[in-house]
Amino acid sequence: MADTQPRVVSGLELWQWRCQAIQAAIATDVSVAEVDWLLQEVAGLDRLVLRLESFKNWQEIQLKLPLKDLEKLWQRRLHDRLPVQYIAGVTPWRQFKIAVSNAVLIPRPETESLIDLAVASALNEAIPPLQQGHWVDLGTGSGAIALGLANVFPEATIHAVDYSFEALAIAAANAQNLGFADRIQFYQGSWWEPLTPLKGQFSGIVSNPPYIPTSTLPTLQPEVIRHEPHLALDGGADGLDCIRHLIATSADYLRPGGVWLIEMMAGQADTVRELLQNQGSYSNIQIYSDLAGIERFALAYINPR
Repeated sequence: MADTQPRVVSGLELWQWRCQAIQAAIATDVSVAEVDWLLQEVAGLDRLVLRLESFKNWQEIQLKLPLKDLEKLWQRRLHDRLPVQYIAGVTPWRQFKIAVSNAVLIPRPETESLIDLAVASALNEAIPPLQQGHWVDLGTGSGAIALGLANVFPEATIHAVDYSFEALAIAAANAQNLGFADRIQFYQGSWWEPLTPLKGQFSGIVSNPPYIPTSTLPTLQPEVIRHEPHLALDGGADGLDCIRHLIATSADYLRPGGVWLIEMMAGQADTVRELLQNQGSYSNIQIYSDLAGIERFALAYINPR
C-alpha cells in the first residue's frame, strides 16, 4: 500500500519536534547529537542551519518519511534502543554513505583502518603487484570493506561473500549506488566456499568476522544485542571460532606473498598470533592497534610455496 501521509512540514513544526526530541534524549541518556544527525539525513538540513535554528522560519521542509513515523522511530530509539543508523537507513563510513538495516552490522569507524592497512600491506615488492588481481571481503555485511577495497585498488577485482541473502542485497545496492557494481562480485555462502574455482589466486583477504564470545553477548549495549544480527557477532565459546577457520583455510586460497588481514577483539591478539604461527603457512605476522590503543587487527603474509 502506498504511503499517502504528508512528508512536508513547516519549519516551526520541525523545530518543535527537535526541541522535544533533544529533551527526551537528555532524559533517557541518548546523545543529543543524534537528533541533528538524524535531521541531516531525513530532512536534508545541514549542521549550520541546525545550529542557528534558521529553519524555524521556513515555510516547508520535505522529509524522507512522515513526521509521525519519525516520532515513532525516535521513541524506539529512546525506549527500545534502536540504533539511530537504522532509523536513518544509512551510516557514514570512510568517504561513503552506506545503506544499513537490521540485516547487517553497522560498520564501525575503527574498521575503516582495515582499508589503510590493506593499502600499506600491498606496497610489498610482490610480482605481480598485490594491488592487482583478486581481493576478497569475507562476511561482507553491508559491503563496507568491499567498497573500501574497490576504492583503493582500482586495478583489482573485489569479491564479497556473506551467508545472509538479506545482507548481500544491501551490499549489492550499496555497490550500485556508489558506482562500484562492475568492480565487486557478490556470493552467498560460508566464508571461502563459493570461491573454490579461484583457489591460490587471491592477493588478499580482509575480514571483520564475528569475534565476540557467546557468553559476552548479553553484556553488550542494548543497541547491539537487541538489534544487530547475532550471526555477525557471535564468535563461539572464546570468540575465535571464525578466526580459527579463516586461519586454517585461507592459505589454500591466497597466492604466495598474499595478505591475510582481519579485525579482532581486545585481548585476542596473542592467541591469534600463536594460531597463525602454529598453522605454518604464515609469516611476517603483525598486530596493529586502533585509534583507542586496542590491539584490533592482525596481518600476515602467505609463505612462498
